[in-house]
Amino acid sequence: MNRKYLYLSLLSLSVAACSSVSNKQANGGFDYADKNEVAPITIPDGLLKPSQKPDFSIPNVETEGPVGENMDIRAPSLVLPIAAATRVEGNDGEAKVWFDQVLDDKNLLDFVRGVIKQEAEEDNVELISVNVDDTIFDSTWYTSQKESGVIFKEIDETEKVRFRYTLGTKPHGRSVSVEVEAIEYMKEDESGVTTKMNPIDKHRSEMAMLNLIIGEVDYKYRQVKRENMLMKANQDIVSLETNESGEPAYIVDMEMDLLWSNMPLFFADYGFTTTDLNESKNLYYVDFVKPGTGFWDSIWGDDKPQLDLADGKYRFDLDEVDGKTAVTMLDEEGAALPVETLEKLLPLMKNGLSFKAIM
Repeated sequence: MNRKYLYLSLLSLSVAACSSVSNKQANGGFDYADKNEVAPITIPDGLLKPSQKPDFSIPNVETEGPVGENMDIRAPSLVLPIAAATRVEGNDGEAKVWFDQVLDDKNLLDFVRGVIKQEAEEDNVELISVNVDDTIFDSTWYTSQKESGVIFKEIDETEKVRFRYTLGTKPHGRSVSVEVEAIEYMKEDESGVTTKMNPIDKHRSEMAMLNLIIGEVDYKYRQVKRENMLMKANQDIVSLETNESGEPAYIVDMEMDLLWSNMPLFFADYGFTTTDLNESKNLYYVDFVKPGTGFWDSIWGDDKPQLDLADGKYRFDLDEVDGKTAVTMLDEEGAALPVETLEKLLPLMKNGLSFKAIM
């Protein structure tokens, strides 16, 4: 995955240095760095020293840290927990994230470990296990190079970094942490070889790698959910039963969030037009007009499915029931359609609500 170096490449430092304004430095002058401290007032012997309040005193801090133009003012990078059920504990700025169980049919530790190993393999980087539990890995070098020249290219700068990945688990096994640490660094350019990394750059590279892992875990989650959906599409996942209020409804063996997001596809294929929705109550408001069949539709075999339903305004109410989704069809007044109507629609609803036509 070549996009990794959009996150990982430390050559962004070189890009920033080539621009007219450095993103590392503050704007303005740095005269303050050369100012000498004012000497305290000397009180002659025999005179009373005036009272002084220490409320606004500035402590004398001895430091050899960077000041002025050498001060790096970039904000620290943050963990981006975009994958389902990810979270950050504390505010200490560690490159660490927790994953909670999302896929009940997958071992979470094996799943996350597999994502990390696959990412390294795609980058042609080897992971070396350093403990018997197979939960701590050191990577070989991630390398990036800066080149110059058009026809005859020369390597002006090479940067390398190695990471350590540490996985931890809660006693119940349904929560797994991933911590990333840059453990070794080397930069070689015309000035020689450097093995020390700026603390801010180190932190940013660790966060970039961790966020990349989080993004890939999220992608794998979506892949697994789609595979499950494809598998279910070949099964009979729609039945006519009742909702929790005892009203006739279709029960769909699919997570409500996934079914909710796919309902517009069903509406478009079966003659419904969405006029409004209430996501907090899981309600779709639709108009239904029975699709007509034109001459060219019959020639090309593009006949649209015909629901035996009167034209009018309807509502689709989705509710979660034991990991499945109850779909209740209501008329304009909010009354559930009778079971006889739902039975007539059932053959087409089985196909439509399992989305077999789009698989």
